[in-house]
Formats: sequence, structure tokens, C-alpha cells
Amino acid sequence: MKWFQSALVSVMILLLAGCAVKGGSQATHWVYPPMAIPLQSTIQQEVQIARLSQLLQRTDLNDELRAKMFFERGNGYDNLGLRDLARLDFTQSLALNPAQPDIFNLLGVYYTEAGEFDAAYEAFDSTLELDPSNEYALRNRAIALYYGDRPELALQDIQAHYQQDPSDPFRALWLYIIQSDVNLQQAKHDLLNRYQDHDEQWGWVLVGVMLDEIPQDQVFKALLSTTRDNTLLAQQLTEAYFYLGKRYQMEDNFAQAISLYKLAIAFNVYEYVEHRYAFIELGRMYHDLREAHLAKARVAQ
Repeated sequence: MKWFQSALVSVMILLLAGCAVKGGSQATHWVYPPMAIPLQSTIQQEVQIARLSQLLQRTDLNDELRAKMFFERGNGYDNLGLRDLARLDFTQSLALNPAQPDIFNLLGVYYTEAGEFDAAYEAFDSTLELDPSNEYALRNRAIALYYGDRPELALQDIQAHYQQDPSDPFRALWLYIIQSDVNLQQAKHDLLNRYQDHDEQWGWVLVGVMLDEIPQDQVFKALLSTTRDNTLLAQQLTEAYFYLGKRYQMEDNFAQAISLYKLAIAFNVYEYVEHRYAFIELGRMYHDLREAHLAKARVAQ
């Protein structure tokens, strides 16, 4: 099966490389968007969940061990996109052992996805109280504040998160996205300055595209020429389509943005924030477009 998947990915990449160019070497257009095989559950993941479910039926487990098992099974569910089952296990784990910052962080992300922002802020605050060095909670709280329409507070958190590792291109991207809500021109200026000193990390290609310093086609060329591993390709395409979608959304090109967010979701990379937050972006855009349509209809009456 692994051999078949690897061979299929290689053929797909070759076909994409051959079909991507249209109109000669001076003009490059993607006829079809580059794709990967959507990720599926593995036998190892399914067996782990089944074993943990059997062990949790035992009556001789102490609370600490039972809490750990609920957490591990919850992680297994989360990696398969089974959010409600994961949330249930995480809640049961916390009931047995409340001092688990990683669970509060994950619950905060779930609350953000559900639009329950006050609960999300409380969850991230709990994570940072238990583990002040948790960088993911700081980033996720910034994103929750951003989606909760508190851009000034979001900017404070994401600036602190960026300063912890200025070489990380994804921190630079989220800082730009959030800062744009406060001051778009300053955000572009600051991101361009950061981009000038970039290294060879993959994410800086996405920064270049966001700034229109790199042609969009070059992103896909870089992806297709550097990997034959389907999982890595799915992960990087999830990132690429999300940030491209965000760029088009910021340019008010909603049709392109919606298509790209749907592509970011398509590869089943459930644990990536880009997959999680693509749903939020789609929901916000559909809401805004519906409100604009209703407002236009009221004016026309």
C-alpha cells in the first residue's frame, strides 16, 4: 500500500508538472490546482484508540493514569478530526487531573472554532497560568482575540509570540494578518522588512507570496520539486492554500479566497491550525456576503 501511494504521488506530480504550463515559457498558469491524496486514518491510529478504549474499561486504574489515557485517546480522536469525541475525552481527563495546560490549550482552540470566544480566552489563560512558557497558547489566544474582534489585544499577544522566535515565518505571517486589522500599511512595511532577512525555511515562500514578491506559481513549483512524500505535500499544500486564501480575502477577492480555503480543508490535515481556521474564515465570509446581499436587497426595495 505504501509503495502504491508513493508511486501514485510521483505520477501525480509529474502530471501536474506537465499540465501546469500553458502558453509557453513566458506565461505560466495552473490548469488544475496542485493536490495531494487526502490523509486517511492509519491502522496504528485505529488500533491505539481501540486499545485505550479497552483499557479505560478497567476498574483498577488510578485517577492519574485514567486521566492520561483519556488525554491520549482524545489526541487520537483529534488527529482524525473527531472533535466532539476528543472534546469529551479532554473534559473527562481534566475532571480527573485539572493541572493539564495542553488540554486547556486544545479546548481553547475548539472554543475558538465554535465562536465561543470568552470560553476560549479562559482556556488559554488557564494554560498560561499553568505553563507560562507555552508558546502555542499565546499564539492561539492572539488568534482567538483576532477572530473575536479584539485586534489591539490580539496584536499584543502575537507580537510577544513573534519575539520569541523572529526567524519563524509563520509567526511573521500571523503577526502581519493580525496587525493588518490595526494598521494595514504599517503591517506591510514591517513584513517586508522581516522578509528581507529571511532564510531558506519553506514558510518564507508564503511570506513572499503574501507580499507579492514571489509569483503564486512559484509556490507550487517549489512544493512539487522538493517532495515526493504525500503526507508532507498535504501538510504544505494546506498551509499554502490557507495563506493564499487569506491574501485574496484581504484583497476582497472573495471567490478566490473561498476556493482556496476549501482546498486547505480538503487534505484532512486536522491538527494544523490552517485546516482548523479555514472553517472560521469561510464562515465569516459567508456571513459577511449574506449581510451585504441583504443590505443591498433592503436598499433596492
